[in-house]
Amino acid sequence: MAVILDGKETARRIREKLKKNIEKLKAKNIFPKLAVIMVGEDPASKIYVKNKSKACEELGVKYEEFLLKEDISQEQLLNLIEELNKRRDIHGILLQSPIPKHLDINEAFKTILPEKDVDGFNPINVGKLVLGQETLISCTPFGVIKLLEEYNIPIEGKNAVVIGRSNIVGKPMLHCLLNKNATVTICHSKTQNLKEITKTADILVVAIGKPKFVTKDMVKPESIIIDVGINRNEEGKVCGDVDFEEVEKVASYITPVPGGIGPMTIAMLMENIVKTAKNGKFC
Repeated sequence: MAVILDGKETARRIREKLKKNIEKLKAKNIFPKLAVIMVGEDPASKIYVKNKSKACEELGVKYEEFLLKEDISQEQLLNLIEELNKRRDIHGILLQSPIPKHLDINEAFKTILPEKDVDGFNPINVGKLVLGQETLISCTPFGVIKLLEEYNIPIEGKNAVVIGRSNIVGKPMLHCLLNKNATVTICHSKTQNLKEITKTADILVVAIGKPKFVTKDMVKPESIIIDVGINRNEEGKVCGDVDFEEVEKVASYITPVPGGIGPMTIAMLMENIVKTAKNGKFC
């Protein structure tokens, strides 16, 4: 049976360290603050935003929320971002996705100052990640790497396979692993012979949003399975993209859903906020 990669407990330990760092910043009159923008009434987004608010409250990070109507114009959204860019008391800006289809999310991400981009989606930060330079990294891939490191799981030289090529997880995950000297293959809906590829993976990261998509026969024995998916099955129960009960029998390490990468994502958001506050530029 696989060892469970406990993201909830690991995130708790990380938050304890961050709390001490935040106290040190406050002693220097630096008060980390996050601004979160949410457009519309997406139920999942409401939950995610609430979790971010709770994390800020727990760590003593200041928090300001901007709830915008669904029919807001692109110009109004960008004007708000520009206002937050100028505010010296705000260290991090996060635009919760998804946003309504009439809005250009890439233009919005581009408008957020790179040094306040705690989600790591500004093209400048994405470019730095691709080049292997120090930058703010998208929180979910960052959380995956951090969890592996906390369990002393080597990445260098391993065959890593990522299923999913989204801008939020798949693509930055590819570069995070590559920057740690893994050999990386990325798979998607057009990939042929998927099972043959996944069975070569020492580290398999799954982020496609399909409940229990990865089955036991797709997994190399003793591999490390990272499940980024959050879905609800027919009974309404939360589950991941991996058939946990079956895959757990053959893997060496596996993340649960819930309690795996989700808490790590929030912890890495807090780490990014501390990082932006430390630069002192907006204090």
